[in-house]
Amino acid sequence: MKMEQKNFFNWQTAKKIADKYSTPCYVYDESALIAQAKSALAFPNAFGLTVRYAMKASSNASILKLFHKLGLHIDASSGYEVERAMLAGFEPNRISISSQQLPQNLKKMVKAGVLFNACSLHQLEEFGKVAKGKDVGVRINPGLGSGGTKRTNVGGPASSFGIWYEYIPQIKEIAKKYNLKIVRIHTHIGSGSDPLVWQKVAEMSLNTVAQFEDVHTLDMGGGFKVARVEGEKSTDLQKIGKPVAKLVKEFAKKTGRQLKFEIEPGTFLLANCATLLTTIQDICDTGKDGYKFLKLDSGMTDILRPSIYGAQHPISILSEKPRKKNEEYIIVGHCCESGDILTPAPSDPEALAPRKLPEAKIGDFCAIGGAGAYCSSMSPSNYNSYPASPEVMILKNGKIKQIRRRQTLEQVIENEI
Repeated sequence: MKMEQKNFFNWQTAKKIADKYSTPCYVYDESALIAQAKSALAFPNAFGLTVRYAMKASSNASILKLFHKLGLHIDASSGYEVERAMLAGFEPNRISISSQQLPQNLKKMVKAGVLFNACSLHQLEEFGKVAKGKDVGVRINPGLGSGGTKRTNVGGPASSFGIWYEYIPQIKEIAKKYNLKIVRIHTHIGSGSDPLVWQKVAEMSLNTVAQFEDVHTLDMGGGFKVARVEGEKSTDLQKIGKPVAKLVKEFAKKTGRQLKFEIEPGTFLLANCATLLTTIQDICDTGKDGYKFLKLDSGMTDILRPSIYGAQHPISILSEKPRKKNEEYIIVGHCCESGDILTPAPSDPEALAPRKLPEAKIGDFCAIGGAGAYCSSMSPSNYNSYPASPEVMILKNGKIKQIRRRQTLEQVIENEI
């Protein structure tokens, strides 16, 4: 399969952005964001669908506001994300939280109407203490997981996410103790998960739903694989959704219960909708039997995925006059850190994989694609004291809008005492 993202700006646009905002700079494509949102909203369903944006993928207020306008809801992973979503205009009842950490403002959120999914027996107990008689969801670890790497697998016995499926009796005991009504079953098995495993878990989840008579919603999370580079395959939402919709219809025939369905895409909505624009600030090599390195003015402080997952991103050299000669390069970041590599071997962050690219010169732009999801929001905070990079969006009309300023050194140190 060919790479699905195309550079949505050329050297002239890159130069315009760099001159005004400098590099590194995240560049989002509004048209692509809208198209992905509409694709997710067309996910096959039997009795109603809610698409929740997994906002941890990228939490910029402009992106949140755009998705709010398009009709998406929110999947939050912390109490802080809940507050950011509300500040961006999301009504509390359009926000669902599934968090590893019990929010300190839980009582306030419950009162406001935020939907809560208990991700452990302890969380369910604590929810019961502040919300007796309320509706609640529970996140179940179905005993099976899948992901692009072991680090992105969040189901099965090696994962701490959700309540282990064998503890359903304990869930019922706690619910009875606090007169809670279990109305949502939530599960999420991993990012970049195998579509066949995802469908299998949907079937298993319906068996779980059958054990809770008040459940009206099944939330299957996200984890839909997106192809960033050649050789990777994207998940076809229509293909994986239709069999699940059929299962939900069969469940309705057996039980008389018409379940609403929820998905929580993050990567699917964002991954190929942004590029990180950087500048090549140095070139070096390690002799005829070694490597040739391009050193960028960016790196793991903006895109951490290659360093921790061996994730692959499309990379382009943008110069005023394209060069026909090709070279093999290892692309490295600006951090004083041996792991700051942007061209690792696939799924192996410790191995190098040279990229064949047009001959590069110091001062050329280097555009790193697939940078929309889990890049800006997941970058290490101020490592080597580098400030957070600015973000801009190319609007549908072609205009460029800044959606985050570059952090200043004063802002980096403002909370130090």
